[in-house]
Amino acid sequence: MRHHGWYHGMFAEQGYRFTNPRRAVLDVLNSTQGHLSAEDVYFEVHTHYPSIGLATVYRTLELLERMGLLLKFDFGDKRARYELSEDPGGSRHHHHLVCTGCGRIIDYTDFVAEEKELLKKAESGLSKKYNFVINNHVINFYGRCEKCKNE
Repeated sequence: MRHHGWYHGMFAEQGYRFTNPRRAVLDVLNSTQGHLSAEDVYFEVHTHYPSIGLATVYRTLELLERMGLLLKFDFGDKRARYELSEDPGGSRHHHHLVCTGCGRIIDYTDFVAEEKELLKKAESGLSKKYNFVINNHVINFYGRCEKCKNE
C-alpha cells in the first residue's frame, strides 16, 4: 500500500510500532468504503494473513481508535462498525444517513462545508462553556430510506 510511510510516521509519532498485523488491518480498512465490523476486518485480514488472530484484530482496532485513526460506530444493529477517520489524502471526512427500516447506511459529503462552519461555532462554544477540548465529531441522521418510506 502506498500510504505505509504516512501510517508508520503516525505510529512513531505516538510511540507505537507499525507491526505487520497493524499494517494488515489498515490495508483492509483502506481498501473499503464500507462500515466493517471487527469480524469483517478479521475475515478479510485472515484471507491474506492466516496467522493473525481475532484477538489481535480487536486489539489493533482499539489502538487505531485511541490513536484517532479510526471511528467506531453503533448504527443501531448492536454491532460495532469501523471506518478510517483520517488518511494521507485527508479525504475520509463524511457523515451518515442511517435507515431505521433496512439498516442501509449512506455516506454523504453534501453540505459538509456548511456543516463544518456551523460545527466550528458549536465546538467553540461547547469548548469554552465546558472547558473541553474537542478532537472530532460524528454526525448520523436516522430515518427511512426511499425504499422503506414507501413500504
